[in-house]
Amino acid sequence: MRAVIDDQMKLGEVDISKIVFNSRSRDEIPQLLKGLQHIWCEHELRQRVFDLLENHIKLSKTGRKGMDLWSILVFGTVRLNCNWDYDKLQEMADNHLKLREMVGVSPFDRQQEFPLQTLKDNVQLLTPGLLIEINTLVVGAGHNLVKKKMLKY
Repeated sequence: MRAVIDDQMKLGEVDISKIVFNSRSRDEIPQLLKGLQHIWCEHELRQRVFDLLENHIKLSKTGRKGMDLWSILVFGTVRLNCNWDYDKLQEMADNHLKLREMVGVSPFDRQQEFPLQTLKDNVQLLTPGLLIEINTLVVGAGHNLVKKKMLKY
């Protein structure tokens, strides 16, 4: 199976739960990354999402190690929601600080790049059916979160 995310943090790497976003930004990228951060921070939801990913995305027994599941989810979600082609995704993956932090790349690691073909080969593994299943889980979790907040008042 593919790794969910590399357990060993690198020098300067920021814990996903500790990434801070500009709360006044009206751009879609910080909003998407906050949503992904919520998935990461909610252990039960994260486990259910990764169970789906592991069932649909298999590791090839030959060739290079594939991208980790978390990176596939982050890049696939951002690409789909921002309506980017793969060239734009590569540019943002290589140069957008918060996006790089979200996939576990240290701000000090300017050498880490994401080759275009690697992005294409991995992000396309998020099939429409898989995305529908993930969306159903996330929407359900959102409904539960709203219910909990409503009960407090």
